[in-house]
Amino acid sequence: MIVHGDARHIPLADESVHCHHIALSAMLWYDGHMKKPRGEDGRFLPGQHASPETEFKPGQHWRPRKPYWDAEWLREEYVTKEQSASEIAERFDITEGAILFWLKKHNIPARSTGEVRAIKHWGLSGEVNGMYGVRGEAHPNWKGGITPERQACYSSIEWAEASRIVWKRDKGRCTRCGKKASGRHMHLHHIIPFDVAGPARTDPDNIVLLCAKCHSLAHPRNRNTAGQYVPARKEVKRGG
Repeated sequence: MIVHGDARHIPLADESVHCHHIALSAMLWYDGHMKKPRGEDGRFLPGQHASPETEFKPGQHWRPRKPYWDAEWLREEYVTKEQSASEIAERFDITEGAILFWLKKHNIPARSTGEVRAIKHWGLSGEVNGMYGVRGEAHPNWKGGITPERQACYSSIEWAEASRIVWKRDKGRCTRCGKKASGRHMHLHHIIPFDVAGPARTDPDNIVLLCAKCHSLAHPRNRNTAGQYVPARKEVKRGG
């Protein structure tokens, strides 16, 4: 049976037959125009091209080419210019993981934590640290003053510097019992209480190193009858 290309002009009594003819017409048009040979199993034969004028050519991509796809460009930015993966990613509005993927694909070793520290100068103390004294709206992590006061203090550079000085001064030992421990077993205790210490909160002279047990005994409410590490009432002035 020969079916005309426009099945609408064929008089048909039954709608289902009409739909069948439309589908058959579309199939005949596809086979006649695509001209892509198939094998006996109905699959397209390898090497055959249905529409060479519109298909992608070798080296072409459906997306515009990105600079970081090029190994030399990425090596220049990451290795020579010492840009971080996150900094490169931010320029193209993509994730850091995407840049790390291309680093691996181009066999460019990602930096170790130590190498990152050396470039970013992490761990520098005092005024030589580029973030020393940077706070409030000037800090990149500023969120409008929502951080609780105590948390803000303990996350500050001044507190980190004071902690380092106290640990070194007290030689990592409890100043009450002499026990030496590390990490969570040692506490930094304020002689003048935190809530009234004001600027002395980060003053090393107002801080001593205590083990967890001695710290629990250093506060008056915990039976500190000797008054050790408890300032005289006249010395305690609410900080400004």
